[in-house]
Amino acid sequence: MNKEIKIGKINIGNDPRTMIVAELSANHNGDKSRALEIVHAAAEAGADAIKLQTYTADTITIDCDDPCFQINQGTLWDGTTLYKLYQEAYTPWEWQGDIISEANKLGMECFSSPFDPTSVDFLEQLKVPAYKIASYEINDIPLIRKIARLGKPIIFATGIAYPADIELALKTCRDEGNEDIILLKCVSSYPTPYSMVNLRLIPALAEKYDCITGLSDHTMGSTVAVGAVALGAKMIEKHLTLKRSDGGPDGAFSMEPAEFAQMVRDIRIMEEALGSDRYELTDKQKIEHERSRSLFVTKDVKKGDIITEDNVRSIRPGIGLHTKYYDEILGKRFNADLSKGTPMSFDYIDR
Repeated sequence: MNKEIKIGKINIGNDPRTMIVAELSANHNGDKSRALEIVHAAAEAGADAIKLQTYTADTITIDCDDPCFQINQGTLWDGTTLYKLYQEAYTPWEWQGDIISEANKLGMECFSSPFDPTSVDFLEQLKVPAYKIASYEINDIPLIRKIARLGKPIIFATGIAYPADIELALKTCRDEGNEDIILLKCVSSYPTPYSMVNLRLIPALAEKYDCITGLSDHTMGSTVAVGAVALGAKMIEKHLTLKRSDGGPDGAFSMEPAEFAQMVRDIRIMEEALGSDRYELTDKQKIEHERSRSLFVTKDVKKGDIITEDNVRSIRPGIGLHTKYYDEILGKRFNADLSKGTPMSFDYIDR
């Protein structure tokens, strides 16, 4: 794939470096100073970007206790309503400019998931470099169209999306002339069981939809994220908190700073280890190749002696005649006296 997308100062696609995003989400627990502390923790851990969520309870749902607004689907948040959950979880809009500014000062990009047109207008005032569409909003075509027209990169989580939802969302973007699309493989289960992840979809999505792909990961630990990079993920997003024991709506499945830092290190190691798809030896391997097998004289011999399995063998190192000639030279005669340990050569054979 030769696609490349720029988010702020970060190039995604052809650059072998994966963009690692720390999702702040609701882990501020209603405290702005804690939110800024998480931003600093993300920078220290090596994150490339912070992601916010821009909504209020009133912009994402309505205050209603009817059954369809109750959360009872076997989630971490069962027993409350959508409105009450979002009242607790939202990041106050008046904080977001300061959070973005702090992230930028620390060398990170900062963008957000908007959930309605007013949040897009607000984020445009803050000059965010990209937008993410949460998977539950992937079927909000008017919202997607509004964002697509801005000409900025759009990142889609695929969590609860049917293929038809993905196709319509991408068509909406492309119809507006916006090709800067990133699809994040995602499972909307918190935390996600490993058996549900299906990382092989990452390259499959890239091929099917002709776009850059990545992972929005809700599993525990970093194994899945590192595996995603091995399969071609160009963006990794993980929730970050200070301590899971601090609680909060998303705390139970979020990473702590030390874990996030270890994930970043492991991803950078994986990037280095992936290397090139061209098969060629390094300079070190070329030197080591000389220690491989070749044909040597393994006993003192005289001119006229017959070459046998007893006096010529395939041994290390690899500076003698190639072993592929072994059967060809057996039975021929030496044309010189040779001592044990002489690298075999056609020059020593009476032909």
